[in-house]
Amino acid sequence: MNSKMRVVVNEHMDAIIDQWIELMKEEKGERFFHFMPQHLVEKTSREFTTLMTSNINESEQTVNKERLEDFTEKVIRFGWSIKFVNKAIDNFASVVFEMLEDEDVITEQNLRIFMGVFTKWINPLRESIIEAYAVKWEQTDALQKVALQELSASLIPVVDKVSIMPLVGTIDTERAKLIMENLLEGVVQQRAEVVLLDITGVPVVDTMVAHHIIQAADAVRLVGAKCMLVGIRPEIAQTIVALGINLSDFTTTSTLRRGMQEALSLTNREIVEVE
Repeated sequence: MNSKMRVVVNEHMDAIIDQWIELMKEEKGERFFHFMPQHLVEKTSREFTTLMTSNINESEQTVNKERLEDFTEKVIRFGWSIKFVNKAIDNFASVVFEMLEDEDVITEQNLRIFMGVFTKWINPLRESIIEAYAVKWEQTDALQKVALQELSASLIPVVDKVSIMPLVGTIDTERAKLIMENLLEGVVQQRAEVVLLDITGVPVVDTMVAHHIIQAADAVRLVGAKCMLVGIRPEIAQTIVALGINLSDFTTTSTLRRGMQEALSLTNREIVEVE
């Protein structure tokens, strides 16, 4: 990088960071810069700036790999999308370019030269950051899928003939297949007559989720058991009604406790208090 350009960037780093933060706050749908604690915003912004200027010195022509991986892992946790990361790079480049214009480092006479310098500076950084982001995102996504598989699709025998399957997290097509397989295998192995699907831990029930649940209930009936849907919160009930989802073939309850009472009744048992 041009030596004069390098000096100006280093001298005005704080002003560059402040202007960059203000630009990021204006991005549509932005949440990180508005809702995160100020000290965390400043720390993350300085880490980003350090990353963007990591090859500003002639002795450092490549991005520090460890620093790059740490930053991308952090912003993925913070919910930065790849589009947001790209915008962060664009905004940073714009702020630096305007700063260099204000300081008369970039003029009409040398604009063409500095455009080439900028391209050689920003583009390799962009490629390195996006590549590291993609790798970290794939790793995070894979770990999340494993965690969801471990959390879900376990049929738990509670009492003789009654089993419960607690569902946690978002249900997509892949998870629905796993739920179906474990549900049917569990019903046969445990000789369950009543199965309670507990959706207390499912944040959103849309048409696709309801479709998967109905399919699971139909499959359970085919192996000779009855399926009940429990844990229907008020907001979930409103969504189901609004979407016109038909759950008339289900016995549904708002809580697991009421579901258990109903399940025991279906198997000719009841809960009694003992003095």
